[in-house]
Amino acid sequence: MAPGIPAAMERPHFIGIGGAGMSGIAKILTRRGAKVAGSDSKESATAEALRTLGATVHIGHAAGHLADDATCVVVSSAIRADNPELVRAGDLSIPVVHRSDALASLMEGLRAIAVAGTHGKTTTTSMLAVALTELGLDPSYAIGGDLAGPGTNAAHGEGAIFVAEADESDRSFQKYDPEVAIVLNVELDHHANYASMDEIYDSFETFVGKVVPDGTLVVSADQSGAVELTRRVRDLSALKVVTYGEAADADVRVHKITQRGLTSEVTVVLNGKYLTFTVSVPGRHYALNAVAALAAGVALGIPAHNLASALGKYTGVKRRLQLKGEAAGVQVIDSYAHHPTEMTADLEAMRGAASDARLLVVFQPHLFSRTQELGTEMGQALALADASVVLDIYPAREDPIPGITSTLIIDAARAAGADVTAVHDKAAVPEVIAGMAKPGDLVLTMGAGDVTDLGPHILDHLSS
Repeated sequence: MAPGIPAAMERPHFIGIGGAGMSGIAKILTRRGAKVAGSDSKESATAEALRTLGATVHIGHAAGHLADDATCVVVSSAIRADNPELVRAGDLSIPVVHRSDALASLMEGLRAIAVAGTHGKTTTTSMLAVALTELGLDPSYAIGGDLAGPGTNAAHGEGAIFVAEADESDRSFQKYDPEVAIVLNVELDHHANYASMDEIYDSFETFVGKVVPDGTLVVSADQSGAVELTRRVRDLSALKVVTYGEAADADVRVHKITQRGLTSEVTVVLNGKYLTFTVSVPGRHYALNAVAALAAGVALGIPAHNLASALGKYTGVKRRLQLKGEAAGVQVIDSYAHHPTEMTADLEAMRGAASDARLLVVFQPHLFSRTQELGTEMGQALALADASVVLDIYPAREDPIPGITSTLIIDAARAAGADVTAVHDKAAVPEVIAGMAKPGDLVLTMGAGDVTDLGPHILDHLSS
């Protein structure tokens, strides 16, 4: 039986309740019987879904939205100090709880799997949630994206396992005490919060150090940053380390990955035995995510062959190479990739799926700070496409940085031999793409911002 509601969470108020991380926690609390309320900047399907579950959701931020009897106010790192609801919480002496602390409280008493890494977290967490559900283990889970099947980013289960995406961007993953920690990769990102790789390693070391005694770290044997992290934590007492990947010395060794259109067949060597299973999404990186999920489930004592079969039921996460539709012989696919490594992986996966077809990309850079530090590498990644359209930077939570624009990416892409078109008006993109695309082409909308909204419009233009 899953735990009940932490006392401080009986009547929580979420500022920014529509966000991926916040909405998941709100959904779980609502399912557990809490009286959930919150606000968000705009109306959305997520807000309506929360209302359907019984939550009160206000649109816009105003002091009056915060009820006097709220037991806490839940915030993410994106909420600014001058938010009127946060200011009112201070006036009423209502405790303010960070999203990560709220999530940590929901995991108490359960066997937690925390999935961390610079990229791949959402996919790997989702694979585990789907597989464990398929096996009848009824897990709870909190994910940074909506599963393609259930169409939700969180669930309250009656089982003993809680699977959570663990966010390193603001160090909030250090709040968790998992039985199994997964580290997919360790790379330089989130430049507003980390000044160097040493700071990032220190942060991941702290995260790994929170694994419960006799718990397990599942970590990549291939990615250099993860290998370095393994070296740093090998001597931690009472920590089991399980490596996975294509490296010859990996504990769970990938023997072969065979791409078959938009799926992959994976063969691993585990405890000296070969095990083959299907991953229903394309790309080597997603196959490796599935192997990480397999290793984590085995660490909890789940039979490997059962778990491998269940992993084949995973059909994707919204925005992770999600097929949005086809028109005039052109498929439109959506990708959340916004870091150069993610971009390269998704573009290589699509290149493999495209065969002889052309790959056209609509890329929207995410954050000024990320573009400042990694814009050159983003441009180089776009050289894998046959042609690209690059939009202006999506600012999200950041203020502009003087001199930092998408031109940095465009110049780097062209220097790498890419065919790139700058489009400053997002609304003009569907017409531009419709003029470029030919039957058989693949169109990939890519980025962590609102570029995802363009897919249906591009399909409409292609149809006409």
